[in-house]
Amino acid sequence: MTTALSRCLQEEAAAISAASHRLDPNQVEAALLVLENCRKRRAKMLITGVGKSGIVARKIAATFSSIGLTAVFLNPLDALHGDLGIVNTDDVVLLLSNSGETSELLAMLPHLRLRGNVRIALVGRTLSTLAKGCDVVLDASVDREICPLNLAPTASTAVAMAIGDALAAVWMERSGISSEQFAFNHPAGAIGRELTLTVADLMVPVQELPPLEPDTPLPVVIGHLTKGSPSRGSLGACWIASSHAPTQIVGLITDGDLRRTLQRYGPDEWPTITASWMATTDPITVYPHELAISALQLMESNRRKSISVLPVISSKLERDFVGLLRLHDLIRAGFSLSPTSTIEH
Repeated sequence: MTTALSRCLQEEAAAISAASHRLDPNQVEAALLVLENCRKRRAKMLITGVGKSGIVARKIAATFSSIGLTAVFLNPLDALHGDLGIVNTDDVVLLLSNSGETSELLAMLPHLRLRGNVRIALVGRTLSTLAKGCDVVLDASVDREICPLNLAPTASTAVAMAIGDALAAVWMERSGISSEQFAFNHPAGAIGRELTLTVADLMVPVQELPPLEPDTPLPVVIGHLTKGSPSRGSLGACWIASSHAPTQIVGLITDGDLRRTLQRYGPDEWPTITASWMATTDPITVYPHELAISALQLMESNRRKSISVLPVISSKLERDFVGLLRLHDLIRAGFSLSPTSTIEH
């Protein structure tokens, strides 16, 4: 980075640091209590601003929604032409303005007061008209913008964004938001996948996996390995059912088991090979309710041999075979192998 760019970053960081000392602790506590009560009442947070402040408002709204507090950006102009209908009495309204004199926001104040909404001002001037019209005031002032003309909203928007992020982080901490709750709102992300997707979500169900008998001849075994399931094609594995309990698995056969069996016996013995000769009789298993990421970690951590397929059984006691989880399905769902993984795939 050039010296000038570094200087600008340092100035913006300094503005955020100064804001942390400038904020009134009592006003910050009041804002947090308002937001905590908002969630308890199952109300929502409306965030509004014009221009660059509006862009910051959209981001703050997105952040709060993602962590569990319903937050909606409210366009001030649209609000004055009907969109105020979205505002309910228990809702909290956060208004952003560097000058504190934004006409569209000032025009909204009487209508918000009429509805009885708690109003929080995030402003650059604590003595402004907007600040005086709100219940809680958060000081987002800066000594100057980092642009050479001291005109373009730069440091001021960075400070407003940082205060919004800090409010969200502290609210999240006080509300006890768990990783699982966070993941619930982020199902498509890596965190969401790891904390929400289970083995049952990704496994090939038993209905698509006809069982073999222990004395099934080699050609039939190869046919099962090749044919696979109707929905996913070749699976590279098949299972042997118990003759006494046909829903329970007594053996797993993978492509690797087939190759090792053919290497172990000579071609003259191949016609006599049956499923029981090549099966792993004590395969490592998982349960449907387990997280998929845990199954992947189990595959990677096994030292006995490379595992790319796991039988899924109903429970530790019943041990009914209910499906098959493949490494391929985990990777297709977005999971990644660790750099040190020794799994062959």
